[in-house]
Amino acid sequence: MAMQYHNYNSSTRFEMVVEIANIALDEFKTHHLSRNYTGLVQRYYQLVEEDYGDPRAERFPLMEHPLFTFGLVAIYLSWVLVLGPLFMRDRKPFQLRRTLVIYNAFQVLLSGYMFYEHLMAGWLNYYNLKCQPVDYSDGPMSKRMLNLCYIYYLSKLTEFADTVFFVLRKKSSQITWLHVYHHSVTPLETWVLVKFLAGGNATFPNLLNNFVHVCMYFYYMMSAMGPEYAKFLWWKKYMTELQIAQFVLCIVHTTRALFSSQCQFSKFISTLLLINASIFFCLFMNFYMQSYRKTKAQQLEQQQKQQQQQQLTAATALADGNNNNSIELSKDKQQLQQEQQILAHKLKAL
Repeated sequence: MAMQYHNYNSSTRFEMVVEIANIALDEFKTHHLSRNYTGLVQRYYQLVEEDYGDPRAERFPLMEHPLFTFGLVAIYLSWVLVLGPLFMRDRKPFQLRRTLVIYNAFQVLLSGYMFYEHLMAGWLNYYNLKCQPVDYSDGPMSKRMLNLCYIYYLSKLTEFADTVFFVLRKKSSQITWLHVYHHSVTPLETWVLVKFLAGGNATFPNLLNNFVHVCMYFYYMMSAMGPEYAKFLWWKKYMTELQIAQFVLCIVHTTRALFSSQCQFSKFISTLLLINASIFFCLFMNFYMQSYRKTKAQQLEQQQKQQQQQQLTAATALADGNNNNSIELSKDKQQLQQEQQILAHKLKAL
């Protein structure tokens, strides 16, 4: 059965690694002579699929070969980076208010359903939070998790629409490196999940992600409903903090499984999960620092400028008041002198 190599002892595992390396080297030499590097990649994939692929995933569309998913990601990037901006260059931004409300409501319901299914298919019942290997049997709960992983994969394809809407609305500031990277990588990750790892520790990040997406798309839905709902959207900052917390939990969970001698989940996959969670943690932390810490500093600077302006205005008003008082005193003095002169003339006349 696929992915059962973790039951071997250390010496057997080392021998297996050496055998795989020799096979890979032989295949490379064979294809290198004819410069058939495309065939080499296909052969490598065939070997991996034969040894580790989950045969239950073959019944799902797009699971036969990873090139389908690579092609969809390539189309997505072409639209976001080239075709979309060219299409919108001489056009006014679309509003898409009703479309956005419906789309985000759909994502809230879908994410809520997947969160519930992750709990019911394992994490709330018999899954061990410390370490959970993949169940490749034909049992009802194992199949339920497999079906859920495939739905999760499809949901990542539907999330391409996030960026498509940004392009159509000319919200280029929202199309950050983090956003594009996230939407490009997750379909590939979830394809691997369905093909090789439909269950176990690999689904713990999905559980957290579904909960985060329920909150995130609910926020987007309210934002799309109009400016009158802006007063209810004070918690945007906390959404990013929730996403960061998600990756911290993933790092802790994966690290524990990786360094546990008793955990029967693949160390290689645990390493990849740890690297992936760490990358996203760094990207989201950088986004958080740039977006909110910088904004806070700008607000403080603006407040200081306002205080300085108020002090300057008050000082100017005080100076103007003193000048006015001086002018009034000068006028009173001149009037008094004139009255004294008139009185002196009258006394001389007498």
